[in-house]
Amino acid sequence: MPNSDLLPSLLLKINENQLALEAAVMELTNWVEQRGSGDVAENVRGALETISTNEEFINMSLAVIMAPD
Repeated sequence: MPNSDLLPSLLLKINENQLALEAAVMELTNWVEQRGSGDVAENVRGALETISTNEEFINMSLAVIMAPD
């Protein structure tokens, strides 16, 4: 298998890892907020918004890269 064939799979796995990390950080954020650190939780959610904002573009790009020729 040529190295260029590995790129789409690699990008898909990196995206999956990113989404899993986002979910884990959100769980921790909820835990922090429940313990009275609302400001910290709000700051984390703001930072995580970048992942959400970019997710649609990433998914569209992966669909193009993964599409059969």
